[in-house]
Amino acid sequence: MTSTEKTLRTEDRVLHQQNRSSTETKGSTRTTEFYVFLAAVAAVVITAFVVGQDENTGIDPFGALDALRYITYLSIGYMVARGLAKSGSRENYTR
Repeated sequence: MTSTEKTLRTEDRVLHQQNRSSTETKGSTRTTEFYVFLAAVAAVVITAFVVGQDENTGIDPFGALDALRYITYLSIGYMVARGLAKSGSRENYTR
């Protein structure tokens, strides 16, 4: 039995419990992709706010619906990036 295993006796059964010495991945706020996501969302919101209607045609080339669509795309991309990060990395617990 290694030092990270504990043996628990319950009646006639012996259960082995292994302590986890690492987390699955870093916390989301400690990653660069989180801050890139926030900056990209802010850029989309600012762009949608600044770009207004054309005085000649009255058409808004980048409206609220376009901004929401791009924010949705960014959110999907962020979730995929977090899923990929969780699939293969480990971080030790800090005690």
